[in-house]
Amino acid sequence: MKQLAVAAAALLASAAIAAADPVLGTWQTEVDDGAFAHVKMQPCGQKICGTIARTFRDGGEYQSDTIGKMLVRNMEPVGEGHYEGKVWRPSNDKIYIGKIDLEGNSLNLRGCVAGGLICAKQTWKRVQ
Repeated sequence: MKQLAVAAAALLASAAIAAADPVLGTWQTEVDDGAFAHVKMQPCGQKICGTIARTFRDGGEYQSDTIGKMLVRNMEPVGEGHYEGKVWRPSNDKIYIGKIDLEGNSLNLRGCVAGGLICAKQTWKRVQ
């Protein structure tokens, strides 16, 4: 019984910490291959994950097969608005080393290869 209480307390503490994380919410990506998305960032265990919630093309919303898929994976806060984990790029179906730098209502996301030496980046804007 005591172990169950300790486990429950640890789970609640990690949920409270994640709930207070400023990266949580909905973010709009930059246009990539003619489309952009709204990504909902939320806790996934003690880390942060981002799932595609809505997709847009040519100024209008459309039902992409990527809706509901995880774009940002297992981002771990490493201090001062910086996060490290993985990112998935739908246009080529590849997973990259991911890094996030949060600055107010801007989220600077990088997907990197070669141990982080070569990176592509986007700046996302907070929607909600």
